[in-house]
Amino acid sequence: MDAIEKLQILGPAAADECADDVAADGRHLLAPRTPRDLAKCVSHATLPGGRRIPILKTLVSSACENDCRYCAFRSGRDVRRATFSADELARLSDQLWRHGIVKGIFLSSGLVGGGIHTQDSIIATAELLRRKYHFSGYLHAKIMPGADKAQVAETMRWSDRVSLNLEAPNANRLSTLAPRKGFSADLLQRLRWAHELATGGSSIGRRPSLTTQFVVGAVGESDLELLLTSSYLYRELGLARTYFSGFNPVPGTPLENQPPIQARREHRLYQASFLLRDYAFDVEELPFGSEGDLPLDTDPKLAWAQTHLLESPVEVNAAERHLLLRVPGIGPTTADRIVQERRKGRLTDVSDLRRLGIVVQRAMPFVLLDGHTAARQLSFWTAGTPLGSS
Repeated sequence: MDAIEKLQILGPAAADECADDVAADGRHLLAPRTPRDLAKCVSHATLPGGRRIPILKTLVSSACENDCRYCAFRSGRDVRRATFSADELARLSDQLWRHGIVKGIFLSSGLVGGGIHTQDSIIATAELLRRKYHFSGYLHAKIMPGADKAQVAETMRWSDRVSLNLEAPNANRLSTLAPRKGFSADLLQRLRWAHELATGGSSIGRRPSLTTQFVVGAVGESDLELLLTSSYLYRELGLARTYFSGFNPVPGTPLENQPPIQARREHRLYQASFLLRDYAFDVEELPFGSEGDLPLDTDPKLAWAQTHLLESPVEVNAAERHLLLRVPGIGPTTADRIVQERRKGRLTDVSDLRRLGIVVQRAMPFVLLDGHTAARQLSFWTAGTPLGSS
């Protein structure tokens, strides 16, 4: 089996890994134009700074000794498998990079011979890319369950981003989803090591960002459970993002008869996750139902505002930044613009907000402009009266 044939097995096998190719609303970004035989191996990814690039997504090996109950590559399942050697994968990645087909690489793997052995394969591939092939593109590498601390540091040395999939929000849920994995000992401890190495003045050189991924809806976990863990990861371990991968049943696995989740649940989880990460919300403020799940029919920020701001709208000319962030239609960038603009003079018209990039249709019911209800101004404007006219 040559390298391209292996890639045609191992590239699609990485499809369910969130490798920076998931938009803010949970949708996977459209794949870029690539040669036909690579179509399922290359994805668009958005880098931490916002730039979008094509990346090669692949496993080092699809062989796996774990028996995760949802996974297509679980031990014992009848599926075609393949394994790259480190030089084989590094050489192929270098060729795709030099031909301009990809500008980044995502490396993951099934677990073969234990976490330490598997991590060695990922590290060897990454080191060959950087040292032998002088790869200067974007590199996102997985940390394996069971990898040791020195391996975590070495993976970080070569990477722009590292990730480890927690899969479940706590030990109880993980024991049902992936019985051979220990939540704290095998998974969470490695995220803690990565955070310590990134912030503790270690000699790894690079300071890669850190992410994780949850499987949503496979074992009855609530949104509250997922977001409590996400909040901890953002607050205590400095994660750049928590990804939510909606469960889809795979034939030949123990969960094959479980229904898939609605895509809207992923979308609401991402919205709530960003409120925790970027908008200074606490988990307790999110609009959970009695079973601990977010409403599917309402944006969680809008639901909060309808409860808390309709009767006491925010004065745009006086509110502190953290309160501006509670208003639908205002994000971190536009909140900063409001604060800067107020130094020049008062904001008195809907057109002032529109000029700053605020989504006025969403914001207006919840703000005052110089003491006046902005929603009334907007109704005049939408009825055909020019803004600012007498």
